[in-house]
Amino acid sequence: MKSLISLMATVLLVFSTTFAIAQNKTTKETVGWKLGLALYSYNASSLPEELAFAKKSGVKSIEGFSFGKAGTELKDSIIMTLSPAGLLKIKALIKKSGLHMESMYVTGGNTIAQWKRDFEIAKALELKFVTGEPDRSMLNSVDSLAGVYGIKLALHNHWKGASQYWHPDSTLAALKGHSNFGVCADVRHYPKSGIVPEAALKKLAGHIMALHLADIAEFNNTQLRDAPVGTGVVNFPKIFEELKKQNFHGTINVERDQQDLPNNLISVQQIVSYYLKTLELSQH
Repeated sequence: MKSLISLMATVLLVFSTTFAIAQNKTTKETVGWKLGLALYSYNASSLPEELAFAKKSGVKSIEGFSFGKAGTELKDSIIMTLSPAGLLKIKALIKKSGLHMESMYVTGGNTIAQWKRDFEIAKALELKFVTGEPDRSMLNSVDSLAGVYGIKLALHNHWKGASQYWHPDSTLAALKGHSNFGVCADVRHYPKSGIVPEAALKKLAGHIMALHLADIAEFNNTQLRDAPVGTGVVNFPKIFEELKKQNFHGTINVERDQQDLPNNLISVQQIVSYYLKTLELSQH
């Protein structure tokens, strides 16, 4: 009798574990979103260290940033200053890590040459798109370059006073007539300018390629750094619901701005865990 009870308990445990795994897999696959990481979360480090932290963060996809340090093998040069040979070493390093770099935040500039440099970097690293905030005077030129290189530009928003795209209306105006542009919406920056994130996403429907996932403690305070996800004013269940309504199929890159000691690994892992738990709950 004891053996039978033990066997039944084992079967039940295996069944419940298998069901949980299948349910979690279904949750992530049903929405068709990719979970990634903005390497800027580890910007106090150089690329090799950033990649090592990213592997421990629970993601497979990453977004780089062109003003990051390339590592000691490349004399800690800034990535956007590397030669073609240096970029090939970066590409090999990323491949060796087992991670996939889909995009990169680029600084751009006020000249065609500066933007061409950024698209050359993206081409060398075989990126899907670059994320940036081109000056309005450069929109036509950047759109043309994006078309030539076959690499999209995702317009990113910082807060009012720091970005020309702080309001979704200004982003929509920049998208008009520029077929090679999309949007990388940073949900933590909208509240800093008094904007409700899900309302902004609703306005940008059909254009969103990616999101930066982070939280902020209060509205209308541009001085704040981000807060632990789930503790601030960003309503993530509503954001996920809006994305599902839009049939969003892009990448959600978790990001941590505030620098925790000794690094942001625990904070980033908390964001990943919160995202998966909240997304799973939103499926029921």
